[in-house]
Amino acid sequence: MILLRHIPFLKAVFIHSITAFGGPQGHFGMMLKTFVKERKDITEEELLDYNSFCQLLPGASSTQTITLIGYKRGRVPLAVLTLLIWILPACFLMGGLSFLLEYMNYKSLNQQVFKYIQPMAIGFIVYAAIRAYKASIHNTITRMILMVSMPLVFFLFKMPWIFPVLIFIGGVITNLSDKRIPEKEMAVKKIKWTNIWLFALLFIAAGVISEISRKQDWPNRRPINLFENTYRMGSFVFGGGQVLIPMMFEQFVERPTATAVIRKNKDRRENVIAINKDDFYTGAGIVRAIPGPVFSIGSFTGGMALKDKGSGWQLTGCIIGTIAIFLPSALLVLFFYPIWHNLKKYVVVFRAMEGINAVVVGIIAASALYMMKDVFSITNNTQNILNALVISLTWATLYYTRLPAPIWVIICLGAGALF
Repeated sequence: MILLRHIPFLKAVFIHSITAFGGPQGHFGMMLKTFVKERKDITEEELLDYNSFCQLLPGASSTQTITLIGYKRGRVPLAVLTLLIWILPACFLMGGLSFLLEYMNYKSLNQQVFKYIQPMAIGFIVYAAIRAYKASIHNTITRMILMVSMPLVFFLFKMPWIFPVLIFIGGVITNLSDKRIPEKEMAVKKIKWTNIWLFALLFIAAGVISEISRKQDWPNRRPINLFENTYRMGSFVFGGGQVLIPMMFEQFVERPTATAVIRKNKDRRENVIAINKDDFYTGAGIVRAIPGPVFSIGSFTGGMALKDKGSGWQLTGCIIGTIAIFLPSALLVLFFYPIWHNLKKYVVVFRAMEGINAVVVGIIAASALYMMKDVFSITNNTQNILNALVISLTWATLYYTRLPAPIWVIICLGAGALF
């Protein structure tokens, strides 16, 4: 009966999972539209708080944010269900891609059906930036933080450290004054240590077993190495998919061709995980053109890593890649959020949130500008006009109408197929 009460919410999560384009910033805009404005599962301030908190953690930030929405409604059981419903459609598509890759003409597909998806995603980000601005920018200090953080993020967008560093600095700056926010008390939540112990034990055990299997060249050791490699990347990556993809490229494409690796594995090359460069580029392109988390590329790389061992092993690789890339994000967010909630009883954290939210607005706005430079060509004025029209119409549709976000996604996909 308790689960039945949450079915409409889980249905909304599923629809979000198959229509959420544009990476973490685009996902934030759609969450704002679906879970704040339409369903009212959480408030705008809570969503900003979740997003700010998740930017401080390694892992998939949009996945962690939507997991927290589920956690707020139904604690850990609903958080886990929310996580699974959110990641499985994208993981299914990316895992399937590892089987279908040789039959797909990716360039043709991307140029047609997904032609207006990137400008549409920018429209979602613009909508999110404007709503977040109204919720978080109220005084001179937050305006100054926004004005500084936005250009810094724009020019250093590919540097993963820029997000946590700016968030930390923003929190420090708004603590320089104690006049705006008075002392405030909140109930302290009990901290459960299970998740962080599980995270640490898995990390250590995976590393030790993977290294032993490599040194002793265990038969079929690749699945063990695959889990360790992917779990490690999911545990340490800051900056989302744009950072994860280069890390995977280095691990699975470049590293196997290094002289030292070739020499070390001279007589056991068949047990080294290696993915063809062109195949990896295709997967990295497709994952940006489908809805859902960019971290679902782990399902693709898992399948490609074991592709030569037969379809059974390849399916196992997809499952290993999915679990290993998302498990650290879930364990970290569900462990640290109660600590974050406890810390917020201190006025210093309340003041910090003012600066942190201002930085988040700067990140969202800079993301929109950064993506715009990729959709406006200096040689194709007609396409530039169409892209600008899609961005404007997306923002206007979200801001002024009650049209559900998924409907607008379908319209943009249809426009790409027809025009």
